[in-house]
Formats: sequence, C-alpha cells, structure tokens
Amino acid sequence: MCPGSDSVSDSKSDPNSNGWSRARGAVLKSLVLIGGALLVRRLTKSTTRWDHARIVAQSLSGEKFSKEQAVRDPDNYFNFRWLSCPAADMVDGSKVLYFEQAFWRTPHKPFRQRFFMVKPCAKELKCDVEDIAEHLTTIHLKRCERGKRCLYEGSTPADGFPNSWNGATRCTSELAVLKNNEIHAWDRGYDVDGNQVWGVKGGPYEFKPAPASSFDDAFNPLSFASQPVGKRIEGSFVLQE
Repeated sequence: MCPGSDSVSDSKSDPNSNGWSRARGAVLKSLVLIGGALLVRRLTKSTTRWDHARIVAQSLSGEKFSKEQAVRDPDNYFNFRWLSCPAADMVDGSKVLYFEQAFWRTPHKPFRQRFFMVKPCAKELKCDVEDIAEHLTTIHLKRCERGKRCLYEGSTPADGFPNSWNGATRCTSELAVLKNNEIHAWDRGYDVDGNQVWGVKGGPYEFKPAPASSFDDAFNPLSFASQPVGKRIEGSFVLQE
C-alpha cells in the first residue's frame, strides 16, 4: 500500500481528529447563532424617545411651501413659505428650532417668527414648559397608527391656549409629520362665544419640502445675517410614548 493510503486510513481511525472536527463545528455554529441574534437585536431595537425627538426636529427643519394646495384651492389657501432650522440642543435631549413663515413672494418679510422646542417626554411624566416664555402653545405628538400616511400627529388641548389676535380669546393648533418630511399644520382662533375668527376652516395647510438647492441658498451667510433672531421661545412640541 502506498504511503498516501496509509495516511488517509490513519486519519479516519483517529478518535482525537474526529472529536476536534465536531468541536470546531460546534464552535462555528455557536458563533453563527450569536452573530445572528445580535443582528436581529440591532435591527429590532426599539426607538427611544430621544430618537423620536430627533426625527420630528429633522422633519420640521428645512424650507417648505404650500404651493400645490394654493394652486388647488386658491380661494382658501395661500402659498406660504415655511422655513425652520436647528438653533440649539438642550441637555435633556430637547431640540430648539428657529422658525419663520412668510408669503412666497416676500420671503425676506416673515409675518411669523418663533423658536420651537421639541421635547422628548415619556407619557408618565408631566412636561411643564410654561416657564420658558409667555403665551406658549404646546402640541403633544404621538406616533401615528399603522396604515396612516403620517409618522407623528397631535394637537393642543381641546380648550387651546390664550390668544387675543383679531378678536380671539383662545387658539388651537394641530400638527402632522408625514413620511416625506411634509408638514400639515392647522392653527385656528376662537372668540369668547366659540366662533372661529381666524385660520382656515377646510383643513390644515400642507407644506411640502422645497428642492435642496433652494434651502441651501436661504442659509448662505448674506441672506441669513439679515434675519432677526432675537425672539423668545413661543411654541413647544412634546413627544409622548
């Protein structure tokens, strides 16, 4: 018999060799199972309340227009320009955003300027934001139910917040954050008798993102330097689990 045949025969009959092969296979199988478990855990990791605040803040940021809605229903909706950008990150995970709104033809003359704060609050905690500024409105947001177009939606309390503009005594706000960074916002004012005295009646304004180049131009140093930012925080979005 040739030496090669003797070598093969010895390998098959060596119990130590068979044991090592089985042990090595068991180790490889364990590593595969552990790796798979870690991958599944990573993919299914629950979103934290800080993640929700970050997602909402990113969705609210940018330049958006209600152009399509104004074309579709010019009697009731204007083409407004929504512009918002990050202003500060707070130690509790809250995101502060600078916000302004203007007619699309006169973007350099905003009729509304505010600072919004997106707060990550668990549902069991009371989120008191009244000490930040006066005339504060707070919208409590929750994740949308499965099957809806939106990611988050919410509103102010049913009785709203004090407001004295154009004969109103209180105002309410509704907000929806959609999957494509589209924002639906609906602000309305009511007098002491409950009659609506300002704001659209047919439904929320639908703000859709502008091209990235347009947003970049809006934040070049020359254009942004002329915008007054000495405004207090006048609105808050609270994320509830």
